Order: sequence, then C-alpha cells, then structure tokens
Amino acid sequence: MKSFIKVTAVMVLLSQSVFAKDLASRLGVGVKNNASEDVPSVGVVYYPNQDFGVTGGIGIDTKKDQSKFVVSGGVRKILFRENQLNFYFGGQVGIVNYEGGGEKQNGFELNAVFGAEFFLTGLDSLGFSFEGGAGISSLKDTRFRTIADSPMRAGITFYF
Repeated sequence: MKSFIKVTAVMVLLSQSVFAKDLASRLGVGVKNNASEDVPSVGVVYYPNQDFGVTGGIGIDTKKDQSKFVVSGGVRKILFRENQLNFYFGGQVGIVNYEGGGEKQNGFELNAVFGAEFFLTGLDSLGFSFEGGAGISSLKDTRFRTIADSPMRAGITFYF
C-alpha cells in the first residue's frame, strides 16, 4: 500500500507538466499487461486519424509446465482531450492459452475498456496509459471480471 501511495504522489507531482498529444498517423510500440492471465505483452497502437486507434499485443511465457500465451487486438475511440490527458474507451478481443497442472486450456477473452494516456513535457513520444473496464474470459471456466491497471502494470508506449 505504501508503494501505491508513493507512486500516486509522484504521478500527481509530475502531472503539472503533462500535455495531451495528437496521435493521428502515428504508430506506437510498447508494453502492456491487461489480459486475463498475468502475461506482460508487447503492444502496438496505430492511430489512422485523431479520433480512433487500433491496438494489438502478444505475450509469451514458456515456463515448463506453466506456459502462457496471449494475443489480442482492439480499437480505441478518443472521447475527449484534456490539457494533460487523452481519455478513450474501446474494446479488445483476445485468444489465451495456458498450460498448468498437466493440462492445457485454450480460450478467448472479450473486454470493454476505458482509459487515459498522458505525455510528459520533453518526452512527447512516450505515452503512459491506465485502463479499467470489464470483460469475459472463457479460459478454464467462463468468468466475468473487472479490469484495473495499477500504476505498476500501466502501459508504456513509444510513438514514432
């Protein structure tokens, strides 16, 4: 809990020097971790115009007898821009594979997300994003779940 409070305090202090960014025709590559299985993923984001973005990601962990694989894709719609943030909502669909306890499980996930992405002054190509929402996952058993990225699991994207 103390580390969460420290990270939140640092984010509030840094937010005074943050500006929103028009991402039209920009491609971003980075990391994210919002799948139903805890697998850090390499993510890609492309904004063909200033209002919509297309996302994708792939995460792999080949640990013996506990391997995980996630591939996902989705869309984002920027709702509004603040001086310091781009707020968006969107959807994501993915395929999840898990091996553990001598059995293999395959399934899908479908997520509805909302989030914010912000940029620090002087680092205009580096975006930090937080997402929340709800989803359904069919891995092992079908389950509904909420999605909430903590500051330690936030997405970081470098835009070209």
